[in-house]
Amino acid sequence: MTPLEVLIALLIAVGVVGIVVPVLPGSILVLGAILVWASEVGTPRAWTVFAVAATFLAAGAVVKYVLPGRRLQEAGVPRSTLLAGALLGFVGFFVVPVVGLIVGFVLGVYLSERHRLGARAAWPATTHALKAVGISILIEAVAAVLAALVWVVGVVVTP
Repeated sequence: MTPLEVLIALLIAVGVVGIVVPVLPGSILVLGAILVWASEVGTPRAWTVFAVAATFLAAGAVVKYVLPGRRLQEAGVPRSTLLAGALLGFVGFFVVPVVGLIVGFVLGVYLSERHRLGARAAWPATTHALKAVGISILIEAVAAVLAALVWVVGVVVTP
């Protein structure tokens, strides 16, 4: 492996970790790293690898919003609750580094549902929202790992 390939591999690994630990823009980092590799190699095969990896990441980005959103609608969790969770998650990201996003999201969803439904019914809606977030993270991580695997294959077959 060349030094560039080692650097790209490290950036992809950091990107995949950034998906699970929401501190870094994971998918964008993975895509950017593969783009740098493709532009440096410059062969049609390298650009094909980039296109396939980008397709996986784009599909993952779409599915990560559509699938959990449908499950939440089926569970009766309104968009306003998710917005409250997102807003408090955003605030939490800056107040409590690393875990503040997740803690803020959960707290925002819980408080919104508590206000809307009362204390007893708030927790089931919160668990539905947490499951949806988990599914969303899993979908994005799988897409990033598939993109990384495409890159690995591209490195092996590219002269």
